[in-house]
Amino acid sequence: MEDQGCPRCKTTKYRNPSLKLLVNVCGHSLCETCVEALFVKGSGICPECGTALRKNNFRVQLFEDPFIEKEIEIRKKILKDFNKKEEDFATLDEYNDYIEMIETLIFNIVNNIEVDETKQTIEQYRRENKDQISKGRNKKSKDEEYLESLIEQEKEESSLKRKLIVEEEQREKDSRKKHKEALLDELMFSDRSALDILNEHKTELDKENDYHIPVMATTKFSTGIKLGSQGPFMSVPTEIIELYTYSPIHLDVLGPEPPEEDALETTGYLRNIRSASEEEKGGGFHSKLACMRALLDAVNGLFYLPDQV
Repeated sequence: MEDQGCPRCKTTKYRNPSLKLLVNVCGHSLCETCVEALFVKGSGICPECGTALRKNNFRVQLFEDPFIEKEIEIRKKILKDFNKKEEDFATLDEYNDYIEMIETLIFNIVNNIEVDETKQTIEQYRRENKDQISKGRNKKSKDEEYLESLIEQEKEESSLKRKLIVEEEQREKDSRKKHKEALLDELMFSDRSALDILNEHKTELDKENDYHIPVMATTKFSTGIKLGSQGPFMSVPTEIIELYTYSPIHLDVLGPEPPEEDALETTGYLRNIRSASEEEKGGGFHSKLACMRALLDAVNGLFYLPDQV
């Protein structure tokens, strides 16, 4: 990829790693030094395309390709006015046609295609939909409202969780203070041994700590699943099935019993069978297979057994 650089002073990021490139609405980038030199009075023309530009409209180039910066800036401006939501249309086809029109306008301006006609179309839309544009900028889509409700719910659950933790910590502090005072009183005024008193208080304190285990607040995601109530993992139902056992196939020949496959060679059946080539052996074929198939075809069904028909 070609190294990024300023087209005016020819400085590249390879030679100057701290080079900061700025881009304007025309999509052509300039380094910060050239912008300061060319736009001393606050305005000027782009040295690449001659477009009139203002200094305060330059912004830091985020992408390596300035063409992408140009498209993003144009898209932001157009979508401020073309801000209708899907629920503003009677049918999905009307909404899709509206989206297609927006993409066509953006494509034309970005690629300098029928720029004047496209700008006239945008200005006409602004005049005809002035009130709707103003309302649309303050209106939120269903997805945005749903997202905000989820965020609000998450905030409430987080606040409740923090409150429960604070209350539990305060209970533990009060409990420790109470046990400490009781322990000191008993050590001072009881006739029992100090070791027995300490062991008894330690046992009571352990039981109380086990009893007051804080319950973590559950979190509900968009799927409707509440996490925290079933442990870290959801249980998977187990299914017990019988393992497969192989049973050899019984073939009722209804004829003379053919020889075993291992005995074909010793009994001379393979003398008139062509040997398998290396390619055929690689594919799993061998001469015994062809011989056995021919024998089965020859003897199968030779006996007439009406009681088995």
